[in-house]
Amino acid sequence: MSPEASRRRARLPFSLRRRPVPWDRQRPTWREARPGLIAEALKRAQARPSGNWYVVGASTALRGDRPLARDVAGREVVVWRGTDGQLHAGPGVCPHLGAPLADSPVRCGTLVCHWHGLALDGTSFAGWEPLPAFDDGVLVWVRLDEVGGEEPLDAPAVPARPDVARGVTAVYEGTGLCEPEDVVANRLDPWHGAWFHPYSFVDLTVVGSPGGNDTEDRFAVDVSFKVAGRLVVPVRAVFTAPGPRTVVMRITEGEGAGSVVETHATPLAPDERGRPRTAVTEAVVAASDRRGFAFAHKAAPILRPVMRTAAARLWRDDLAYAERRWHLRSTGRFPG
Repeated sequence: MSPEASRRRARLPFSLRRRPVPWDRQRPTWREARPGLIAEALKRAQARPSGNWYVVGASTALRGDRPLARDVAGREVVVWRGTDGQLHAGPGVCPHLGAPLADSPVRCGTLVCHWHGLALDGTSFAGWEPLPAFDDGVLVWVRLDEVGGEEPLDAPAVPARPDVARGVTAVYEGTGLCEPEDVVANRLDPWHGAWFHPYSFVDLTVVGSPGGNDTEDRFAVDVSFKVAGRLVVPVRAVFTAPGPRTVVMRITEGEGAGSVVETHATPLAPDERGRPRTAVTEAVVAASDRRGFAFAHKAAPILRPVMRTAAARLWRDDLAYAERRWHLRSTGRFPG
């Protein structure tokens, strides 16, 4: 290879697959994806403390004139900012006559009920009590002690991320008829990637799974992200579950080392048939040491919709599986 070709390769994160393996000829992974191993990792994740913190949405969804609203386990919650930028949160039900505060505007940092004009500045008033809230720069969290039932923590356990100011961030949100554990279990099964998502992942090998003294329950994966045709980006990624409703994928080697994909599962109110509903909030924080990444940072407004579309395609499939997993569990037909 010429020096110029070597320099060009060093500048570009892509590789060409020399001998692509057809989907039906790739190595089966069902023996390694042991149900007991996944179930034990899920059980340990569910035992980790969350401090009763729940993700309610993206930080960018907090607009000046409208609150951010979400149903968390049947509790209506609203979040907004005061004129000083301080975060305010509390029940989404007006204490006067029950109006939905999610539909009410924010005026000069005050949430004004659109039914009768009751104004809330974020402090206790007329039976309305504030809730602890936290903005980590990417996601907004609310603490609901009566829902979580754990020992409260002052702040959520936010995973380590690249510098958001220098990276490219995108947040996807979706909803499935399942419980948070079904979403987490899906993410703790990296073996399904190249089989279930061949349009995104190829050449996947799980090179490390929980065992021994690995208290973080790490699943390490060598995988290539498909770009187009034979063009791929090979990386090593590590999956961990730092809490009962969160799974983090971190790229540890290859292009974008340090980048993270956080998956947060938030329980919602049941649907009209009593089936559980779960919101999936997935935050991607991408970063790279390559000089060319500065262009990607500048192009972030264009890249974010593309990143969200890619996440939506993956979650279309993964939520279908999570919903099936819940259905099988609820009818006593889940294997194991």
